[in-house]
Amino acid sequence: MSIARAELSVLPHAVFLHRISEPAGSKGLESRLGQGAFLALRLIDLLEPAREPVPLDAFEYQFAATDRFCRDLRGIATEGGHLHGLVASAAAAYRGSDIRLLIPGLFAYAHFLEDALRLEEALDVLETLGRVAEGRASGADGVALSLRTGRVNRKLNRFDEADAAYAEAGERATAARDGHSELLSRIGRSYTVIGRGNLPEAERRFTHVLSDARQSGEREAEALAEHGLAVVHQHRGSPDVALRHAWRAVELYEEQGSRLRALGDVGLILLTLGDAAGAERALSEVALRSGAHDITANAFIELMHCASFRRDRVGFERYRSRCEELKPDMPPNIRADYHLKAGIGEARFGQFQRAATTMNRALEIAESAGLHALAFKIERIKAGLGKCEEGSCATLGTDTEPLNEAAREVSASLVHLVPGVV
Repeated sequence: MSIARAELSVLPHAVFLHRISEPAGSKGLESRLGQGAFLALRLIDLLEPAREPVPLDAFEYQFAATDRFCRDLRGIATEGGHLHGLVASAAAAYRGSDIRLLIPGLFAYAHFLEDALRLEEALDVLETLGRVAEGRASGADGVALSLRTGRVNRKLNRFDEADAAYAEAGERATAARDGHSELLSRIGRSYTVIGRGNLPEAERRFTHVLSDARQSGEREAEALAEHGLAVVHQHRGSPDVALRHAWRAVELYEEQGSRLRALGDVGLILLTLGDAAGAERALSEVALRSGAHDITANAFIELMHCASFRRDRVGFERYRSRCEELKPDMPPNIRADYHLKAGIGEARFGQFQRAATTMNRALEIAESAGLHALAFKIERIKAGLGKCEEGSCATLGTDTEPLNEAAREVSASLVHLVPGVV
C-alpha cells in the first residue's frame, strides 16, 4: 500500500478518496465525484446521534460549501444527482430534526453504487445509514438495511459478515411479523453456505425455503429459492437439474433485473450442455436489456466464451473489447473469470503462451481476493494447456455435457422468449 493510501485509510469515508489517489486520478470526473461523495457523507456524519449537537451556523457553513461543490456535479453524472440530493436531504433532516428525510436518499445511493460494482463504497454508505439512523428508523427500514448489508458483504465474499447481517435481518423481520423479509433472510444465509462450500446444506436450506414460499404464496421468494437451487446444482455438477431450476426462476421473477440475472445463468448452463446457440440467444438478451454493471459484465464475458467455443475469432475479439471497457468496474471474482475465459479463448485460437500469461493474471486476482474455489479451477484449466497445445482445445474450460431433454426444452422456449435475438 502506498503512503497516500495508508494515510487515507484512517479517514472516515476514505474509500471514496481512493478515486483521486490513483496514479491516473487527479482531475477527471471520477475524482470530482469521489470528492463530492466524501464531502456529502461528512456532512451527513454531523447528524449522528452519538455526536455532540452541531450549532446551526457551523452546519449551515459546511452545508453551503458542500452544496456548492455537489451542485456542479448533478448535471454531468447520475451519481452527481444522487450526491446533490443527499446534501439537500441532510439539510432538510437537520432543520426539521427528522432523520427519516435522509433515509431514502442513502438507500438509493447505496443501490446505485452496488449496481455500478463499487461495493466497498456501497457498504460505506450503508454503514453511514446505520450510524445516523440508529434507533430512529422504522422497523421496515431496519430490516432492509440489514438485508442490503448482507447482500453487499456476500458480493465481496465476506461470508461471515454477510451471514451476521442476514441473521439480524431475520430477527428484525420475525419481530415485525414480516414473513416475506424473513424468507429473504433465509435465502441470503443459504447463499453464504454456498460461499463456504457446503453444497448439501445449501440445497437443504433452499429446498425448505422453496416449500415455505410456495405455501405462503410468496412468488419472489419462490423465484429466489429456485434460482439458489440452480446455483447449487450447477456447482454440484448437475447442469440438467440446474437448468430446470434456473428456467423456473426466469418464469417466476417479475422484476426485470432479477429475471435477466436468472436468464444469464440459463445461458451459462446451456453452454455447459453444449448448446452455444441457445446460450448466445439468452446472453444476448441479457446484454441488450440489463442496466446493472455486474449482469452486463457477466453477459459479455460469457458471450466472449461462446464465440471462442464456436471458433469465431471476430466475435471473440469484439466481445473481449467490450469486456475491457467494463473491466475497471469489475469486482475480483468477475475480473478473474474474465481473464480465465479470455485465456481459454486465446488457447483455442492457438496463442498458448499468451493464454498462459492471461490465466496467470486470473490466478493472481483469485488468490489475492481469497477466491479459493475459483483459483483451483483456474489451476486445473491452466494445467490442461500443455495437452491442448499438443492436440485439440475442443473441450478446454468447457466441461460440456451431452445435450439432453432439459436443454432442448429450454432452448426451444428461448426462441419464443427472445425471437429477435440470434
